[in-house]
Amino acid sequence: MPETEPTWQKSTHSEEASSCVYLATLSSGTILLRESDDPETILTTGPRQLAALIRTLGIGQRQNHSYD
Repeated sequence: MPETEPTWQKSTHSEEASSCVYLATLSSGTILLRESDDPETILTTGPRQLAALIRTLGIGQRQNHSYD
């Protein structure tokens, strides 16, 4: 059975009026990633690999810092 068109969701870490990361999940469990400036380039990954990337980048663990 062929996959339907992915439903893209904007990452909650993307700021307004900036380059945005979009995610979609296929029924097979494959995760698709694309960037708003180049939507034809799509990266594919799996849930474990994406979780490892997020852990490595420390997303969600960063504190807002103001620098003088």
